[in-house]
Amino acid sequence: MNLQQKTNNASVKPALNNLKTEVANELGLSNYEQADKGNMTARQNGYVGGYMTKKLVEMAEQQLAGK
Repeated sequence: MNLQQKTNNASVKPALNNLKTEVANELGLSNYEQADKGNMTARQNGYVGGYMTKKLVEMAEQQLAGK
């Protein structure tokens, strides 16, 4: 991994963490960042990842459409 890739990864990670927290809150999973994910059901964790993916795809579609 070169320096540019490391820089890009470092700048994207906080944005993805914010999105994860936002999605978890929308799903009613408060304090998701501090929660023990090992005690959560696979369904709960899967919903967060699934909705994150859905939102990212929607954002990409909007960008491609020029919105």
